[in-house]
Amino acid sequence: MASSTFYVPPVNEMGEGSLEKAIGDLKGRGFNRALIVTDAFMNSCGTAGKVASLLDAAGIPSVIFDGVMPNPTVGSVLQGLELLKENDADLVVSVGGGSPHDCAKAVALVATNGGEVKDYEGIDRSSKAALPLISINTTAGTASEMTRFCIITDEERHVKMAIVDRHVTPIVSVNDPILMMGMPKGLSAATGMDALTHAFEAYVSTAATPLTDVCALKAAELIARFLPIACEDGSNMEAREAMAYAQFMAGMAFNNASLGYVHAMAHQLGGYYNLPHGVCNAVLLPHVLRYNAEVAAARIKDMGAAMGVDVAGLSDRDGANATIAAVEALSKRIDIPATLTDLGAKREDVQILADHALKDACALTNPRQGSQEEVEALFLEAF
Repeated sequence: MASSTFYVPPVNEMGEGSLEKAIGDLKGRGFNRALIVTDAFMNSCGTAGKVASLLDAAGIPSVIFDGVMPNPTVGSVLQGLELLKENDADLVVSVGGGSPHDCAKAVALVATNGGEVKDYEGIDRSSKAALPLISINTTAGTASEMTRFCIITDEERHVKMAIVDRHVTPIVSVNDPILMMGMPKGLSAATGMDALTHAFEAYVSTAATPLTDVCALKAAELIARFLPIACEDGSNMEAREAMAYAQFMAGMAFNNASLGYVHAMAHQLGGYYNLPHGVCNAVLLPHVLRYNAEVAAARIKDMGAAMGVDVAGLSDRDGANATIAAVEALSKRIDIPATLTDLGAKREDVQILADHALKDACALTNPRQGSQEEVEALFLEAF
C-alpha cells in the first residue's frame, strides 16, 4: 500500500455541553477579536448571539457576519473578508452547517494568503496557514466543520469551486447535539443523506485506506439506524448525538479518501441551479452506485452489510444491488425527492453539467473513470 496522510482537526469537541467547553478553552489564548460567520437564521434564532456571549465571557469580543446563503458565493466571502479587516479580527468562528463553515474557511484562507478565492480552487494551492478557525456545527451531514474541503460558488461561471487544502482545516470542531435539536425534518434528511454519500464515496474511493474504511462503515451503520428516527422525532437526543458522530466519522473518511462522481455531479447542480447539496447527493447516489458496481460491487456490498442489509450468501453483484435498493428505500422513507426533474434541473443542461463534473477535484478518486458521454448518461438516468 502506498503512503497516505490522515487529516483531522487537532481538537474535536463532541457531545452535550461541548460548545461551552470549546469556547471556554479559548480564554487566555491571546485572541483579540473574532469574526463570527453564520447565516441569518442562526443569528435571528439566537445561536450566533449565544456564541458571541460565550466568546465575550472568554475575553474575546466579536462581530457577527450573517450574510451567508446556502451554497456560499465568492461575493459572500468578500463581504466577510471586508468585515474581518474592518474589525481587525484574528480569529474566525463559523456557526451553522456547511455553508457558514465553507464561507469561513475561504475568508480565513484568503485573509492570510491574499489574492482571490478562485486562486485556491483545486488541491493545496495555498502557501500559508489560514487564520485560526473554530467551527461550531448545527447540522449532521456536511462534516465541513472538520474537513480540508471548502466549496464556494463562482457566480460568474455558475460553478461550485472545490478547494481542497490542508490549510482550511479548523483548529477546533464542535459537535454539540443540543444545537441540532431544532433541525426541521427536511434539513435532517438532506444532511443525513449527504453524510451517507460521504461514507459510500470514501469507501469505494481509489484513495481509501484501512483508517478511512472503518470510519465509513461505522458511519453507514449509525446513519441507517438513526437517521429515520432523527427525521421523525427531532427532539430525540440519542438519535441527534448518534448522527453527530456518524457525520463526523463520514467526514474523517472522505477528508482523507476524498469522494467521487456523486459529489462531482452534485456540485454542478448546486452551482447551476442553487439546489440543496444533500438532496442532490441523495438523488444521484443510487445511479452512481450502479455505475460503480461494475468495478466495486464487493465494496458496495460491504456497506450494505454495515447498514443492516441481509447480504449474507449473496454474490457481490447481488449484494450491491440489495444495498442500492436499501439506499433508495431510506431516501423514500425520509421524503427525499426521487428525481432531478423534481428538483427543477433541465435535460438541455446535461452536457455542460457533465463537462464541469469531470473537471471537479472529487471526480479523480471515483473507482470507475468515465467519459463525457457516460457522465451525461448518469445525469439523464437521474431525471
